[in-house]
This record gives sequence, structure tokens and C-alpha cells, in this order.
Amino acid sequence: MKQNFPAFPLSMLALALLSAFATSVHAEADDGMEIVVISGARALTKLSETPSAIGVIDQNALQRDQPKSMGDVLNRVAGVHWNDLGNEQHSMSIRQPISTNAVCQYLEDGIPIRPLGVFNHNSLNEMNLSGANGVEVLKGPASSLYGSNAVGGAINVLTAAPSRTPYASIGVRREGETGYSRYDTAASDSWGDFGLRFSHYSMRRERDNWQQYSYGSKDSYTLRADYALSPSSSMRATLVHTDLDAGMTGSLFENDYLNNPGKSINTFTYRRDLTTRVTAAWEGDTIAGGNTTFTVFGRRNDHAQIPSYGIGSCSATACKGSRNNNHVDSRGVDLKHVQEFRWLNARLIGGVYIDHSDNPYVSDNLAIVRDAATGRYLSYTMVSSSQPLGVRDYQADIANTAWFGQFEFTPVHRLRVVAGGRSDRISYDYHNHLAPRGSSNYGAPDEQRSFARFSPKIAASYVLGADANVYANLSDGFTPPEVSQMYGKTGIPDLHPATFRNAEVGLRLAFLDNTLRFDSALYRLTGRDTIVSYTVTPGNSENRNAGRTRSQGLELGLTYDGKQFDARFGTAVASHRYETYRVSSTLDYSGKEMPQAPRDMTSAEVGLRPVSGLRVALEVVHQGRYWMDNANTVRYGGHSLLNLRATYRIGASWQAWLQARNLADRRYADSASSSYSGVGSYNPNAQNQYTPGAPRSIMLGLSYTYGGKQ
Repeated sequence: MKQNFPAFPLSMLALALLSAFATSVHAEADDGMEIVVISGARALTKLSETPSAIGVIDQNALQRDQPKSMGDVLNRVAGVHWNDLGNEQHSMSIRQPISTNAVCQYLEDGIPIRPLGVFNHNSLNEMNLSGANGVEVLKGPASSLYGSNAVGGAINVLTAAPSRTPYASIGVRREGETGYSRYDTAASDSWGDFGLRFSHYSMRRERDNWQQYSYGSKDSYTLRADYALSPSSSMRATLVHTDLDAGMTGSLFENDYLNNPGKSINTFTYRRDLTTRVTAAWEGDTIAGGNTTFTVFGRRNDHAQIPSYGIGSCSATACKGSRNNNHVDSRGVDLKHVQEFRWLNARLIGGVYIDHSDNPYVSDNLAIVRDAATGRYLSYTMVSSSQPLGVRDYQADIANTAWFGQFEFTPVHRLRVVAGGRSDRISYDYHNHLAPRGSSNYGAPDEQRSFARFSPKIAASYVLGADANVYANLSDGFTPPEVSQMYGKTGIPDLHPATFRNAEVGLRLAFLDNTLRFDSALYRLTGRDTIVSYTVTPGNSENRNAGRTRSQGLELGLTYDGKQFDARFGTAVASHRYETYRVSSTLDYSGKEMPQAPRDMTSAEVGLRPVSGLRVALEVVHQGRYWMDNANTVRYGGHSLLNLRATYRIGASWQAWLQARNLADRRYADSASSSYSGVGSYNPNAQNQYTPGAPRSIMLGLSYTYGGKQ
């Protein structure tokens, strides 16, 4: 398939000046485009002076729409897609195909929730959405501020501060078709200079509902304390704890997907995540025109699973699988200083980031009994320790030290120029606990290895008028080899970081006293030295820096917020292609479209307010067709879904809501993939796999709030 994009530099400028992409706002002043965001510069910044594409969902939208998961929040931002894998498990797409790759950075109040080297695409299930005040999505490489993995973008969840007056809330919701129920509570108050906020939610999903073996539970708590030390300095401490236990329903082969989408062939696979994050930050004015923030943080992640995707090598009644535990203990500091200058209205943002993590990992092999008639996996036993092939028991000590700086100035009226970069050094100290180390069965020998990378950014924003600005930026991103890519097998591959370069222009407009907003972004993201699996000989593969990719697209949309109705429209049209991808000496996918890369993704909603306190909204979600395999021979046709939301406020304290999903009861797949290589015989029912989407479901909810604004 040929690309539909014209000569890129000219098309970027032309299309950006003619189109727009929807962005909600976090806060805004009374005049024109003076919206304020945080994530674009790690400091409060006018959106008109931020030369980056940023999507923001504010606290008002979170309270009004009562999202079921982070996906309900993120999928309204054009070019962003949370792919639902059940019980808040997910994969992600931001200017990249839908994948599990380490190309996104997940942050909480600007601090990564996981260390580099142990990225997990599911990590957003470690967030407590009930304790969030808003979510900002910085699209495109953000490595100049946030370091590695921020290639497609960075998602920053902002915790809610304590209220100034007493506040409490309790809510309950139930979705019968999916067996889903949830309880939310919150309490907050301030006493003089000290404020405290507690927020929590508990989710439960029954074991069998429309989908077999789909149980799940999650308990998530956030405690935040703020203390004003003086008029110019303050302290903030946050504790977040999450306990997730979820069955891994897994995917279905084609016949079951078409004829019995509620089936699961799994009976014992699971994912259990126990996470705790502690953060303490001091912020204050240190010198004239200067503000410093010093943050110390600690993390503990315990991730145990029998993964459904790890079962394979099946005969009629027997398969192979694994059980593993991946643990992380982290401690670190983040020092940031913002210095304002009168000269050219300049601002300097700089700092140091230090993160040290211990990462022990253990895996065991399983012998799995399979029912030949149904294909269902029935039971498992541990493989004898005398047969350790694939067993791993190691610890990787991870150290990340970085400094970053960004200088902003206004050389002429209305033009804001931004130049900056970040230098990262990453070190792995690997210890194999098995013996004999480095043998064909017992994993890699001990070693130390380091990677270093400087990620620059240069950008500019020009204010065309009170209600319009245009921007452009060039930025780099990178991803170091993951610990699992380095030490998951016996031999240690010779890998180095994959690098990405982004070119982007955009236009923002506002009309009708800012009730109508129009925003756009056009980008090209080029990847070099991407890590791919290369087959040396049949049955023997290794990781290599052998891939080159190109992603380019247009994100545009419109938002309107009036008294009687509101509306939003966001769409992304994109192409994701392998420039170079040789998987063996005989198989070459260079020039092919990347799999699970929809050509277009659209979300649109119209909300009506027919009477006071009532809002009814109809949403359309469209996902375009995409290739399921690297050879571009098997295609998923895409889908369109209708959702309905209704919220009714009863007085000042009560709120009831209804959410109806997939109104047309459409059969669709949240994920579709194929192992067909394009060579040899094609067997759809053995090579194509689907994660079925949920049928029509209706959720009812009720909440009570005491006190003023939280």
C-alpha cells in the first residue's frame, strides 16, 4: 500500500494552517487563548507559548463523566488510544501502532511511575483515577524533559490537592452484563496551613459473566498532604497504593471469535500487581525570580503472573508455559529550578534526576494439560528443576542519572522560542543467580553495561492574535534496551538505544468567546535502530538493532461548550511503516505497514442539556482497518461503536448516571493479530487471534457529595 502523504515539509505547513485537533483545557484565564498547562515545560505555561501537542482532561470532565477506566479518559484525545485487554489491563498507542512496546512514559505529578528498563504497557492500571485532578497527554517525543521511553508521548496524571473546606463523597456503580461493580470514597479538608485528602476505589468483576474466566479485583488508595510553610514555600507528600488481581482471559482463535466470543480457553492464567509509591516534594522561592522544587520518591512494584500469551508449543493434549515474578524497588530524587529573567522575557528550567532501582526476576517453566476437543488449558505442573531450559533467576540493579535544561525567550513580539535537552546515562548491573552461569540452559553471565544519550529539542510558538497561535518543533526521543531484551535469554545481545526524531507543526484557534476551539497537529516520527527479533536459524532468534520505522499523521478536531449543548470531535489519520525490517536472511518486511496500526481513529460526542441538572450525550467511536500481520496479508476490518451517557444532578449533593456501551451490540475485537508470516500455508483458525470486545452493557451509578468543590 502506498503512502497517501505528499511532500512532507510543505504538507505539514499547509495542513496545519487549514486543520485542527481537539484539546480539552486544564485551566484558563478570561482572555483568548490563555490556557495553562503543566506537562509541556514541567512548569505552569500558557498553551499559546507551548510548542507541543497537548491533550488535557480536567477535573470537571472527570466528575461529570464518571469514567470506568483510564481508557474512557484517554481515548477522547485525538491520536491516543488505550486498548482494553480486560480488568484495566491494556496496551497503548500514541503516534505509534497499538503495542506493548516501551514507547510511552507514564507519570504521576511529573515523576515516572516505573523506572526505565522495566516498562510495562499495563502500568496505567497502577493509577488511582479516583484520586486524580486531571490528566495531561504530551504527544510526540518528550525525552528532552522526561527521559527515555517518552517517544510516542507522555501521560501525566495529576493528583488532587486537599480541599480548602470539608469535603466528602461516596459513589457506587454496577454493570450487570460484565459483572462489574465499583465503590468510590473521598474525604478532604484543610486546617490552617495543613490540608489532607484521601481517595479510594474498589472494583470487582465476577468470575463468569458474558465472558468466561474474566474475574478481577482492584483496590486503589491515594493519600495526599499539603503544608504551606510560608507564603513562598510549601511541602507536598503523596502515598498511592494499588492491589490488582485479574484473570487473564486471553485471546481467541478465529472460529471461536466468530461463533463464541464469550469463550475463554484459560482457567488458571492470572496477573497480580501490588504497587506502592511514596513522594515528598518541597517547593519554594529560593532566589529573586527563581523557584525550586526538590522531590524524593520511592516505588515498590511486585508483578506476578502466569501469562496467557506465554502458552504455546502445543500438541493435542500438552503445552508449555511459564510463571514469573518481576519485582522493583526504587528510590530517587528529582531537583528542578525555574528561573525567570526580564531580558527577552526569558525563562530557564533545569534540573537533575537520579533513579536507582533493584529488579529481581524469577521465572519457572510449566507443563500444561490441554483438552484436545475444546482447546481449553486445564491444569499445570512445575517442570522438574533438572530441566531448567528457560528458567531465569537474576537481579538487575538499574541506575539512571540525568540532567535536563530548557531555555525559553521572546526575541520579537508574539514569538516564543524554546531550546533544550536532556542527557541520560543508564547502567545495568546484572547478576545471574543460577549456576553454571552462561551455559545453554542457565541464562547469561554476570555483567555491567551502560548506555548514554542526549535528547535535544528546538521549537517555537507564534501568537497570531488573541485567539490563535501556530507552533513548530523538532525533538528527539530514545528507548534503551529493556532488561528483558538484554538478559531474557542465554546470550547477551549487543544492543544500543533506539532513537526517534519528530518534526511537527500545529495550529490552535478559538471562536465565540472561547466556547468553540479548533486545534491541529501534523507530525512525522522517524525511528532508527529499533530493536527487532531476528531469526538466525530456525528456532534460534536474537534481538538486534535492525529496524527503521516511519510514523506520520494528522490529528485534528473541534470542541464546543455552550449552555444548551456541548460537542467534541477528534480524529487522527496516520501511517506507520517499516522502512527496514529484516527478520531473517530470507524474510524481509521492509516497506510494509506495521501491524495493529489503524489508518484512522475517531471519537465524537454530542451532549444535550434539556433541563437543569441533566446531560445526555451520544458518542461515536470509530477504529479504522489495519493489518494483523507483518506481511500485510491478513486484515482486521475495523469497527464503529455507539455509546450513551446520561448524568443527572439532584440538588447540590446527589448525582445519578447511566452509561450504555456498544448500543448496537456490535461484535468487534479490542485486539486482532496474526502470526502468519506471508510464507507457506495460511490457516486462519490457528494463526489469527482476537481479543473480543464486550457486547452491549448498561452501567448505573449513584453518588453523594458533602461540602464544596473538592
